[in-house]
Amino acid sequence: MDPTGVRLVGISLGNIGSLHDGLGEFASQIGQRIARAAPEWRERLGVHFRFHLRPSLAGLFGTEVGYLPVHRWQRLRHVQPERYALWHSLHQLNKNRPPEGCPVRLVTVHDLNYLYGRNAWSTWRHHRRTRALLARTDHLVAISEHTAADVRRHLGWTRPIEVILNGARSFVDTPRRPLPGWEPDDPAAAARPFLFHLSRMAPSKNPQAIVALARAWPEMTFVLCGPPSDDARALRARVRLPNLQFHLGIDDAQKAWAYAHCAGFLFPSLTEGFGLPPIEAMHFGRPVFLARRTSLPEIGGEAAEYFDSFDPAAMKAVVERGLARWRTEPGRADAIRAHAARFDWDRAGAAYLALYRRLLGLPAPSTPG
Repeated sequence: MDPTGVRLVGISLGNIGSLHDGLGEFASQIGQRIARAAPEWRERLGVHFRFHLRPSLAGLFGTEVGYLPVHRWQRLRHVQPERYALWHSLHQLNKNRPPEGCPVRLVTVHDLNYLYGRNAWSTWRHHRRTRALLARTDHLVAISEHTAADVRRHLGWTRPIEVILNGARSFVDTPRRPLPGWEPDDPAAAARPFLFHLSRMAPSKNPQAIVALARAWPEMTFVLCGPPSDDARALRARVRLPNLQFHLGIDDAQKAWAYAHCAGFLFPSLTEGFGLPPIEAMHFGRPVFLARRTSLPEIGGEAAEYFDSFDPAAMKAVVERGLARWRTEPGRADAIRAHAARFDWDRAGAAYLALYRRLLGLPAPSTPG
């Protein structure tokens, strides 16, 4: 502790540069909750939060917290003029070391997806890097029980690991704007059902299975959206089907419209530590179709339908059965919404702040929050 009684807590985003993917969404949502609590923690507990991030993101969480710039040399040695009581790396891909002398080093592990589907060299390289990270870590958080089990099984972690489930934003109250070609006053477009997918469309997200399904199901329209990543652009350039649309770089209003109007949401991802888009779709009560892989059965629970095979005929049968169930089963949409409500960013943020209190030896708050 500083002689003045001040405790410094560092929250490291590492080299996250975009807030439009899963890691960016996590960092943004947890960071907002920490920043919201910062004035009370400073005044009552003498704890000051500082966010460690790219200089271009300085100021992201307002003026009640401090900011430290990320530098490449921090991958080799990280020295700060002030001592930090706790350093939290928000993801396991962060290559920057905690500051020297920090007694409590915490890492959130989102997934060990490199274990699934990579070649031997890539798996070895990622495994070596993750083991090195854990060697300089005191405490771990996993975002799902699946990820926690992977860490124990494959990394030999025997110390406690806490599971704090992610939240998932609800876009139900977000103003909505149709995707191009889906004008709100066009009765033909409004009556045309479509199946929606949202991801960066990397091979691990398995958009290739959706393309194969679209080829086998010409009567159904498929809408694939996501950030304009290299993978998404390449897939759009390579695939030309009359019933398959790509809309890259959509905003929240378009996303909300797509969730609200789709017949169902497809997410046949091969590797997930959590999976935010399926829960976002569930907030709208839409039927959601997931791969029975990695963390997705844990996250989707009984509210989702599952692909056990990526054969197009088998996938089509799962979707048709799930759509029929959604139309005919009383209360199905409400049950899906109730499941989505379990994943709350305020609850996740409160769990991280409670963990900080425990690791710093601070008293529990006298009132909730």
